[in-house]
Amino acid sequence: MVVLQKKYEKLFEAALKARENSCSPYSGFKVGAAVLTESGRIYSGCNIESSSFGLTMCAERNALSAALCAGEKDISAVLVTADTPDPVSPCGACRQLIYDYAPDARIILTNLKRQVLEFKIEEMLKYPFGKFK
Repeated sequence: MVVLQKKYEKLFEAALKARENSCSPYSGFKVGAAVLTESGRIYSGCNIESSSFGLTMCAERNALSAALCAGEKDISAVLVTADTPDPVSPCGACRQLIYDYAPDARIILTNLKRQVLEFKIEEMLKYPFGKFK
């Protein structure tokens, strides 16, 4: 594991703040995420659970959706954080969406202890739907 890079500190803080807004009454598992765009803007999101579990939205997808809805097209980093023993990892659905809309972004996995793992999406999603690079 590596130390959180200074350039990602604001991104981590945005994810941490978003995590506090988590709507997770069923699992109690609060997740926050933030994306950094090439323009330098940060968009954050938290997980939102539904009693119809298939409607639950992950923090990463909410943050990425916020950036896309604001017209951002160039995502340089996606950071996710949760209270886990090791850095938390995006689920398969989030990995696919990252592949679709932020294929060149750095994926930064963290936890509340600020432990960090960093990947490219191709390292995390070996056989995605859609175009292969």
